[in-house]
Amino acid sequence: MEVKIAAAQYPITEHASFSQWELHVEKWVTDAVNRGAQLLVFPEYGAMELVSIFSQEIRNDIRQQVNELDSLKADFCEVFSDLAKKHRTIIVAPSIPVIDNSRNVNRVYVFSDKGLVGYQDKFFMTRFENEEWGIQSGEKQLTVFEASWGSFGVQICYDVEFPLGSHLLSSAGISLIVAPSCTETIRGATRVHIGARARALENQIYTAVSQTVGNAQWSPAVDINYGFSAFYSTPDNDLPEEGIISTMKPQEEGWLIQSLDFAKIQVVRSEGQVFNYKDQQLLLTGFQEEKITISRKAV
Repeated sequence: MEVKIAAAQYPITEHASFSQWELHVEKWVTDAVNRGAQLLVFPEYGAMELVSIFSQEIRNDIRQQVNELDSLKADFCEVFSDLAKKHRTIIVAPSIPVIDNSRNVNRVYVFSDKGLVGYQDKFFMTRFENEEWGIQSGEKQLTVFEASWGSFGVQICYDVEFPLGSHLLSSAGISLIVAPSCTETIRGATRVHIGARARALENQIYTAVSQTVGNAQWSPAVDINYGFSAFYSTPDNDLPEEGIISTMKPQEEGWLIQSLDFAKIQVVRSEGQVFNYKDQQLLLTGFQEEKITISRKAV
């Protein structure tokens, strides 16, 4: 079954008020839906633009920003919930720092016409998140989001550079990994895209990358952004020979929209030139000291 997916190249923009930000987000969602998108993917830390509505003192304090953003969590979710219901679409919202059991975590919420259906926390922290920002590893739970056209999982930025989550999610039945990302250099963006291509190869799945673009000099946390959106597959029968389905020119603002045929995933897993997915199931994957659980959410 085919599904049309929109991956955002999203700028961190400045807003005068929460309501102005809400109108901005609605415009982005409406644009993608009007172009036929059934699944919308926003980037990691896209919600950091909400910091622009805070005082200058809070803008300059990256640790205090987490507390303030957490206070907006319910309103933030309500905006995306209403948009998903209104347009009867699935939205992978931009990640937002939240406080959960006294831990500051990087969380992606997922919405559908049912409203809020679940979330995915980031497992692996970059040095900036860990050493300067105080963002911590989230609960060791992976979520399989089950749609009428197939199942997908979320691997946030640095997480997609590791086989762990994508392997377990693929074993649980997903055919698509979406990778919301926020990087400031070509090197950082490249690491994420190499990771996404590797995960597509290892598990014979599709991967979709959404990244932040442009500069937000008013924000000490996400002031510089470099990225581009892309869709990848395993390079096998009836799929692109290099595994690159489509990419967008770096640093441009907008949606990269792509139709993906999920029937091809099942065919390549059973009749492909190689059996990466099948052979991946021979491997044990996990943390040495923490158990990972998997939940399922219908979207």
